[in-house]
Amino acid sequence: MSYFNYQSKKIYYTETGSGKPVLFLHGNTASSRMFEFLLPLYEDKFHVILIDFLGHGRSDRVEEFPADLWMEEASQTIALMEHLKLGKVNLVGTSGGAWVAINAALKRPDLVDRVVADSFDGRALADDFSDNLIQERTSARNDEMGVEFYKWCQGEDWERIVDMDTKALLQCAAAKLPLFIKPLESLQAPLLLTGSEGDEMSRSDFQEEYREIAARTGAEICVFSEGGHPAILSSRERAAGVICRFLE
Repeated sequence: MSYFNYQSKKIYYTETGSGKPVLFLHGNTASSRMFEFLLPLYEDKFHVILIDFLGHGRSDRVEEFPADLWMEEASQTIALMEHLKLGKVNLVGTSGGAWVAINAALKRPDLVDRVVADSFDGRALADDFSDNLIQERTSARNDEMGVEFYKWCQGEDWERIVDMDTKALLQCAAAKLPLFIKPLESLQAPLLLTGSEGDEMSRSDFQEEYREIAARTGAEICVFSEGGHPAILSSRERAAGVICRFLE
């Protein structure tokens, strides 16, 4: 177990495998544990790095999450890359982690090689984002598997973490905060957008949004006909094949 210091708090990370460095960034209410099932698909080809953002998993807790959470987590990602001193790192972010990955690449192009953004809404949150978020979180609390996932990722204080995350995202949506620190057109790193047609959590028109992003960045797009949210898990083997080819 490894930690590095960030603003007087400890952030957990772990490393495995060898080759080009690839840092996986988890989504909201999750932790690096969500990637444990994926390690056999990547660690033979890459130096895989996992992180628990502050307030999640095995990292130190915080009093609240900011409304611009994905920008703050991008700063944590940059701090880890600076700590590891690995040169340029590939970033693979899923769901909320996709915004984190792109923001880190926009902020520090000197530290980022390539970016994979999986299963996210794109340039802006959908108009029904808040209603869908409340419905999804309420449903998860009443679902045994949903609760077990929260506990597995976060521990016994999972309810507080989920509540803080919900509050931050609702604030972000209500204020219509920008989701990127710079225009997407300024992204220097090659970008791959992945998702699933059956994604029940991303915006319904996410494929159109992906095409708009690609028009501005030259991004590649791969959407799987089967699977749910996130694609990197629901279509793990096919997604790994596409992601590995892109990163290699």
